[in-house]
Amino acid sequence: MNMKRRSVPGVHPYDGPAGGWGALKATAIAVRTQMDALEAPVTLLRTNQPDGFDCPGCAWPDKEHKSTFQFCENGAKAVTWEATSKRVTPKFLAANTVTSLLAKSDFELEGYGRLTHPLVYDRASDTLRPTSWESAFARIGEVVSGMQPDEVEFYTSGRASNEAAWLFQLFARELGTNNFPDCSNMCHESTSVGLPQSIGIGKGPVSLDDFDKTELVISIGHNPGTNHPRMMGTLHELARRGVPIIVFNPLKERALERFADPQNVIEMATLRSTNIASTYFQVKAGGDAAALKGIAKALLQMEEEQGDVLDRPFITEHTQNFPAFADDLQKTSWQDIERESGLTRADLQRVAEAYAKSNATIVTYGMGITQHNKGTSNVRLIADLLLMRGNIGKPGAGICPLRGHSNVQGNRTVGITEKPGAAFLAKLQEVFGFAPPQKHGHDAVKALQAMIEGKSKALLCLGGNFAVAMPDPERAVPAMRGLDLSVQAKVLDLIRSIQKELGIAMMVVSHDLAVIRMMADRTMVMLGGRVVEEGLTDQILEDPIHEYTQTLVSSLL
Repeated sequence: MNMKRRSVPGVHPYDGPAGGWGALKATAIAVRTQMDALEAPVTLLRTNQPDGFDCPGCAWPDKEHKSTFQFCENGAKAVTWEATSKRVTPKFLAANTVTSLLAKSDFELEGYGRLTHPLVYDRASDTLRPTSWESAFARIGEVVSGMQPDEVEFYTSGRASNEAAWLFQLFARELGTNNFPDCSNMCHESTSVGLPQSIGIGKGPVSLDDFDKTELVISIGHNPGTNHPRMMGTLHELARRGVPIIVFNPLKERALERFADPQNVIEMATLRSTNIASTYFQVKAGGDAAALKGIAKALLQMEEEQGDVLDRPFITEHTQNFPAFADDLQKTSWQDIERESGLTRADLQRVAEAYAKSNATIVTYGMGITQHNKGTSNVRLIADLLLMRGNIGKPGAGICPLRGHSNVQGNRTVGITEKPGAAFLAKLQEVFGFAPPQKHGHDAVKALQAMIEGKSKALLCLGGNFAVAMPDPERAVPAMRGLDLSVQAKVLDLIRSIQKELGIAMMVVSHDLAVIRMMADRTMVMLGGRVVEEGLTDQILEDPIHEYTQTLVSSLL
């Protein structure tokens, strides 16, 4: 095994705390390189203020007692990238082909700045050319109106406002589809499924005020220092107040170890920091469910030995099937729990003891819990653990899913879901006078599969980048290349229907590999008038042998 560390530009050993002067330096660099020196301070001081705007950097809520600075390092970077003075003009796009731009990283592309015009792809020159909004809307309307409703996908990200998302879903449902692939399908779908099963709603019931009243925080499967940095201010306050913060994470995240609050004058002046985690357990990757069952099993044992550990009245009045849950815990061996979690029985009993002492406990979790095939079970186990001691529905307690985008939850609230409820659809019909579609539509995975199979013909995106957001860009990018808001889609459908009806073989000549993947069973690759490679289309596109073919396929990706 090669143990030599790879050199990464900008990455170097760091022994200091998270936050502090390092965060301020990074903020200053972002401001200096992206924005006008006079405009930047005014813009940042409006971030997360009552008369300003919500930061696009994370989903952590605003405090009622506002301070002058309501942004963090990540938030400042997000704002400066949005409000950058850099512009991508038609002149720049005319001088750079789409092929050359696709060879650059996402970071490089974002560094060019904001677009100034609506754009349309010109295949002949391989460039993006400016068009008018009127022409763009007319083209989209013409093409979409010629398709079946379920052939169109409506993608949203957390960058959309509630108002925009509401209009977006209304447009799609009046068109006749519930195809709403959404960024939350890839991050908190487990929450959207698991929480309603456990507590009746798909949203966390914890408010920011609850953190002022909590006696214990259990943090599992997330890194707030990177993904929701403003939460560090709250954790910093809790740690300095002496509230235990128990962390489960395979890796030691610096922010959860120690943190210097840039708004704390004393810490900044003395170069001090605050220890955040009172206890840090490095759970085995994928072992969260085992760890949660271990804590619950230890609680059950404590109840049997000393009593008055579980909230029996709460369990009787507000839960179902507790005997079956307890029986499952009894049958799960400590040996299995230790093997799967990577933690000892003694470790998990310590957590159970701390939990039993707390009258109000919050469990926070992120995508380390949700983004794998046991995500829903993980979410339900967290809820089960809280229900055992009545930590749902009271001040200072509850389950707290941490969203990564600023408005994922808001979008869901206003109707961005591929599985709408009957009451919601009935209300739409009552108010707007049309019958919305009843059948479930595509989530992100089903939408991508429909694109690959050629069943979806168009994709309308409200913020975000579907191809990059999906976990398998090697399939997502070619699938999106097969979409085209133009007459091409209709022509290809016509060709396939003729071929099927007449039962004839057809030869398709194209430079568009997405079209080839969609249309051809076998492919021949030609260079200089001769065939350099031939075979099954999927085989050639997934595992090209000839250097020229490899170049073509790499350009597709």
